[in-house]
Amino acid sequence: AGISPVIAPIGMGCKGQEDESVVYNINADVAAGRIAGELKAARVLFLTDIAGVLDKEMTLLKSLSCDDIDDLIGDETITGGMIPKVTYATDAVKLGVQGAFITDGRVPHALLNEILAGGENGLGSGEGGT
Repeated sequence: AGISPVIAPIGMGCKGQEDESVVYNINADVAAGRIAGELKAARVLFLTDIAGVLDKEMTLLKSLSCDDIDDLIGDETITGGMIPKVTYATDAVKLGVQGAFITDGRVPHALLNEILAGGENGLGSGEGGT
């Protein structure tokens, strides 16, 4: 309660193995989604360099269900690099996270806007992403 972990997802090879001295850069979205899910976090936030999840007319979709995401991937509304991001967000929710936000990291104070907005329900602002 009241803890906001910030994690740098870096891994290393296994001791005694050929890759022992190799440092791996692990996908931050994978790490964030899984850790949030395992912790049963209240919320998980993913930053991106676009407005959030967009429809085919490039309009921000302010709220989506897991089923909506599956449908939008199926009809190719969600494509490219957004697919893994929404997949890890969905996985986190299925693991017990109460809400996942995909937020435009270009917006000043984007994280604060989402964390503090939405009142007691924690629904986020809806203005800085999906």
